[in-house]
Amino acid sequence: MDELMDLLVKDDANASQISDKIKDILFQKSAQEIETIRPNVAASVFDDPTAEVEDTETEEDVVDEVEASIEETEDEEEE
Repeated sequence: MDELMDLLVKDDANASQISDKIKDILFQKSAQEIETIRPNVAASVFDDPTAEVEDTETEEDVVDEVEASIEETEDEEEE
């Protein structure tokens, strides 16, 4: 940051040098933020198997529901 202030105060510094220094500072800050956040994001996306939706219905429950639905359909057709 001191280097930027020195460039701003100097009379012989051109606008491209100042602009480049500002960009460098912004890129450094962005890289630091990304490095800070990256482990949390990676852990939440790749390391958390409990985040998956668990199927609470058993196969027997599904079969029972299907059979009940078929029986209802057959009863309606008979009427």
